[in-house]
Amino acid sequence: MKKGKLVLAMLLCSAMLCSCVSRPMTEKNTAPVEEAAVEDISDIDLTKGESFLFEAADGWCNGSMFNVTWRKENVTFENNAMQLVIGKDTKPGTVPYSGGEYRSKEFYGYGRYEVRMKAIKNDGVVSSFFTYTGPSDNNPWDEIDIEILGKDTTKVQFNYFTDGQGGHEFMYELGFDASEAFHDYAFEWHKDKIVWFVDGQEVYTATENIPSVPGKIMMNAWCGTGVDGWLNAFDDSTLPLKAEYEHIAFTPFE
Repeated sequence: MKKGKLVLAMLLCSAMLCSCVSRPMTEKNTAPVEEAAVEDISDIDLTKGESFLFEAADGWCNGSMFNVTWRKENVTFENNAMQLVIGKDTKPGTVPYSGGEYRSKEFYGYGRYEVRMKAIKNDGVVSSFFTYTGPSDNNPWDEIDIEILGKDTTKVQFNYFTDGQGGHEFMYELGFDASEAFHDYAFEWHKDKIVWFVDGQEVYTATENIPSVPGKIMMNAWCGTGVDGWLNAFDDSTLPLKAEYEHIAFTPFE
């Protein structure tokens, strides 16, 4: 009898195993598979960390007025924001300071560009949001700028370049200190004009010699050299310095 019971038990187990293997998959026994989130350039939330649509500049210096070498470690994500850091450069190089730059991997043209940021208040530095393409991309130098100068963070400077021709600077009085809180800045790039906005309000329009070549979306924080008349002499007594960014977006015009 013991042998018969053993054989019966084995048969029952075998039947149960076959039932489990051959049982069709149903909603009740199938765990949902989450699809990977697809990031949208129209809504980049930097409070959640880095974006795969962007990359940190690393290992080179722009030269000229830029007194920093771009270092990827100067682009950080903490305290619910992205920080672009200016500091002493600890690696061998030709300039004494390091800076942070974050740039899109792709090129974008006519549309609305937006950023939510808090600037650095410090003589000699720039906190920025802009589009750029140039000889390094085998293109003419076309650029559209939003720049906050650390010497006076109650103002923002708008500017643009078309095939290397600049000289379109305009300084706008903000009515607040851009280093004390996050604010929204934007520009709309049309074929025949550029319109800049602060906190949703249209504040300035340019209509002459408008750039036309798609560029990368860029942000950087840097200290200058040889441009004291523009930025004031750089004060490095309180390094590191951090510009902060919460959100960026691009919406193309159809």
